[in-house]
Amino acid sequence: MTASQSTLDALRSILDQTLSLGPRAAQLTPTSKLLGSIPELDSMAVINVLTALEDRFGFAVEDDEIDAQTFATFGSLVAFVESKLQA
Repeated sequence: MTASQSTLDALRSILDQTLSLGPRAAQLTPTSKLLGSIPELDSMAVINVLTALEDRFGFAVEDDEIDAQTFATFGSLVAFVESKLQA
């Protein structure tokens, strides 16, 4: 399954707005590491990103649906969002 460009762009925008990544947001690829590689992505930022995803895409995220693997890479976060959109 390939993520749509609109989903990729929306996620880049959300991460940029939530974490103030600036030009780094445009450089995110599916293999870009997130958790542990982006200093701005701490536990509070994860909550803010999840809230922004819920607001933008109109789905709810339950606590037991996410773990560190969800935020391991940009690609894993994209896959999570795509799976929520298809549910």
